[in-house]
Amino acid sequence: MSTTSRPSVFFDSSALFAGIVSADGAARSLLLLGEQSLITIIISEQVVAETERAIARKAPRAIALYREALRAADVRIARDPSIQEVEIHHDIVAHAADIPIVVAALEAGVEYLVTFNRRHLIDDPGAAQRSGLRIGAPRAALAWVRERLAQRDQQANP
Repeated sequence: MSTTSRPSVFFDSSALFAGIVSADGAARSLLLLGEQSLITIIISEQVVAETERAIARKAPRAIALYREALRAADVRIARDPSIQEVEIHHDIVAHAADIPIVVAALEAGVEYLVTFNRRHLIDDPGAAQRSGLRIGAPRAALAWVRERLAQRDQQANP
């Protein structure tokens, strides 16, 4: 990582939901780092839709907070991958429903996919290996981000 680059992360809907509805926690901390322009946060159109549905169902009063948090954290919204792009990567993860998320993260060029999806992503070591992405829960992603920011600071101030 160069002294000017920011760590980049891709939130799936489980991580984004947690960051919005939780007053604290690692997912919220990552959103706050995005607000401070210390990291780049990217989500896909699918993540937007899934998260809005989850918030409307579980915490409807948080919809306005959700939209403001996306603006405040300067979250970039990447396009969803095409059907052809998903088909090309059909074996990148075992669970077919997660393929568009992993492909969107790949296409966005992020370094880390942040998720709470243990069963299909975190606990499948092949998912990270096949995708070339770091994949982990918000706490692990936050530790990784802090490490990268410390490295960047050391490079800038030897």
